[in-house]
Amino acid sequence: MNEGLRAIGLGEAQVMATLLVLARVGPLFALGPVFGSRLLNSRARALCAVGLSFGIAPVVARDVEVPTGVVELVMVLAGEVLVGLAFAYVVSLLFAAVSAAGSMLDTLIGFSYGSLVDPVTGTQASVLSNAYAMMAALIFLAIGGDAWVVEGLARTYTLLPAGDAVSTAALAEGARTAFSGIFLSAVQIAAPVMLALILTDVALGIVTRAVPQMNAFAVSFPVKIVVGLLVLVASLPYAGGWIGDQVQDSVRDAMRTVAAAG
Repeated sequence: MNEGLRAIGLGEAQVMATLLVLARVGPLFALGPVFGSRLLNSRARALCAVGLSFGIAPVVARDVEVPTGVVELVMVLAGEVLVGLAFAYVVSLLFAAVSAAGSMLDTLIGFSYGSLVDPVTGTQASVLSNAYAMMAALIFLAIGGDAWVVEGLARTYTLLPAGDAVSTAALAEGARTAFSGIFLSAVQIAAPVMLALILTDVALGIVTRAVPQMNAFAVSFPVKIVVGLLVLVASLPYAGGWIGDQVQDSVRDAMRTVAAAG
């Protein structure tokens, strides 16, 4: 086996480094934002993961230690997979917050009665949740978020070298901390539209009190749709700027989570 590797110009350290990098990079193309999108063919995602692994492996190979046994090899690979899962999970929570904001607005406006399939996540989503997810993906690509994520993942090898012992408790705590901020982030995105819809409900309540003969339930649907969509369009620059700032913060949070596991 070793002679065969040397014949094609590869050493044990290089092969091991490629496997370790693939174990950490792979989860990004399964769970990560845009990278793991169902719009991308699974074979294309696999090829991208392998190509990225070959690009990072030469740097990792300098300090990698080749495990002597099968059990040790499995444990090391499992640790790298956990690190990759934690990184991808923390980064993807931003998109979860954006989708949650869209779901909140769908419920308030009344669009939740009809649902679509979100092409980004492949799950069932309502109208505005789907629109927000697509907007977040476009902003992510427009500002170079994909490059930030790849760069952040590459820097994790400085914070936690490949093959080092991994603290699963630290990874779980970092993921839990990031998850706890989803609701607050969703409210921040949807706040302008939510406030407008609440004021609309108050105004309709006052009108109904003054004119009991009016069917407020029938009137509220078109009124809330018009108000909600108008304020949503007006608040898109705010939402886009917020998403752009949070992409960098989510990558930093993911890197801190990995660093804490070292």
